[in-house]
Amino acid sequence: MAFDGITVANIVKELSDLLTDGRVYKIAQTESDELLLTIKVPAEKGGQHRLYLSADASLPLVYMSDENKNSPMTAPGFCMLLRKHIQNGRIRSITQPGLERIIRISIEHLDEMGDLKAKTLLIELMGKYSNIIFTDENDVIIDSIKRIPASVSSVREVLPGRPYFIPETQNKLDPLHTDALSFSDALRSKSAPVYKAIYGSYTGLSSMISQEICYRAGVDSDLPTSVLENAQIASLYAAFDSCLQLVKDGTFTPCVVYENGSPKEYAAIPLAIYAHEEGCSIREYPDMSSLLEQYYAEKNTMTRIRQKSVDLRKIVSTALERTVRKYDLQLNQMKDTEKKDRYRIYGELLTVYGYNTPAQAKSITVNDYNSGNDVTIPLDPSLTPSQNAKKYFDRYSKLKRTYETLSELTVEVKKEIDHLESISTALDIAQQEEDLVQIKEELIASGYIHRKGGKAGKKVKVTSKPFHYLSSDGFDIYVGKNNYQNDELTFKTANGGDWWFHAKGMPGSHVVLITDGKAIPDRAFEEAASLAAFYSKAKNQDKVEIDYLQRKNVKKPNGSKPGFVVYYTNYSMVISPDISTLQQLS
Repeated sequence: MAFDGITVANIVKELSDLLTDGRVYKIAQTESDELLLTIKVPAEKGGQHRLYLSADASLPLVYMSDENKNSPMTAPGFCMLLRKHIQNGRIRSITQPGLERIIRISIEHLDEMGDLKAKTLLIELMGKYSNIIFTDENDVIIDSIKRIPASVSSVREVLPGRPYFIPETQNKLDPLHTDALSFSDALRSKSAPVYKAIYGSYTGLSSMISQEICYRAGVDSDLPTSVLENAQIASLYAAFDSCLQLVKDGTFTPCVVYENGSPKEYAAIPLAIYAHEEGCSIREYPDMSSLLEQYYAEKNTMTRIRQKSVDLRKIVSTALERTVRKYDLQLNQMKDTEKKDRYRIYGELLTVYGYNTPAQAKSITVNDYNSGNDVTIPLDPSLTPSQNAKKYFDRYSKLKRTYETLSELTVEVKKEIDHLESISTALDIAQQEEDLVQIKEELIASGYIHRKGGKAGKKVKVTSKPFHYLSSDGFDIYVGKNNYQNDELTFKTANGGDWWFHAKGMPGSHVVLITDGKAIPDRAFEEAASLAAFYSKAKNQDKVEIDYLQRKNVKKPNGSKPGFVVYYTNYSMVISPDISTLQQLS
């Protein structure tokens, strides 16, 4: 699943075909490391396209999308710079140097004096080294979305005023300009398995493409290069050349390989290696942009949400760790109070039999009239029997008070642990930035976060809504994303006759199956239960026990924490957390 040079070549061809001579209409910096350009093109090319550019270290991407993204109220400096220089500029060309993971967008624009100038926007898609760099006509850096000083990189500075160049640190060859002899020399110079020797020698080739070349050549990809025969090298070069010829001709076939229903690999050329593999299917896409948008949309969203929820997760995990330690300490103290009844019995027996105690005795053995057994009672020889009895009664009273206090405290602390674990689960469920707003409000209301600026009474706008699914039989199923939504869903959205689902004895979403007064088929119950299992702490287990009952039997105690409910009569089922067959509406 590599964003390799061939994938970039496919993207470059699509962008060049659609956006060349287009005008840069809008520029937005939607994240610290991503841009969204709106390009106006002639009507025969679609009229308008949005170009998404991301230099995210974990997920660098370039593709065209129909979807818009929210921008910050104040545009960052890099965005303002681009607006100043290239807004309303005309795209003259979109190219790729060799098979590097670099895209060059050349743009003409009029400067303040009305003179025609040329600028270049370079998108480097190189993992943690990814960047978006803006240069002038002389390839001098004007600025970049990530500034890289010499203290960070000894290979190349990316700073205003520095010359732009492509670092050549790996000494790889250009696969678009090679021949059979240089290919043979490259392989024989490497002491490695064949597929590693191929992608280790040529720029822009991924491990997966190298294995595809080996498959087409009929050569074992794990075979050491040292044992290759001339005929095998000739076959490898023929397969290598046929793959690269597709790139030279611009004949791309964007496709995704699915293994047992889950995406496994994608590529810009056909993958014969998976064509006959058991459990694998191949889906072709009309263009690479739609493939990347669909393939990475969820992954990109989850990566961003993880980054934005780091602070909230740290607050919750710290509070949870502290509360669990407190709870464990209280349980240990509770265990110590188990001795209280023994001290009471010692006091009572000394009161009855103390007159028989010899002076300065260290213990006395008497018959316990409660159990009929003999009991040896330790004594303080410096005290009288009545004083020893009083000492045991005092210990009993103290432990009894401790027990009564801890009995209440442990219940409250356990509720706090459950509450924090439910918030942690809600953070795992969150899919959009809006979903984090209610979670943060809950943490503020619970005292884990202090609201900045003293705006205690200011209402926060909530746009996040529960998940909405449609069962196979057409019944609406709603899933709360957090505790506030769980309460809203259970006690305001659902009617008394609707069915309520929840993972047994663990944090998870409230799931409501809307009946509309109709009889519910078994399949709808099972699908709702699967949702309750999937949106719970046990989503990674094979089977999850789910409680379900009519909503009218679910109660919320007065003063209880958000999302907390009680019920006393319910049904249960064990279900797999598989929701792949369910249709999600929102």
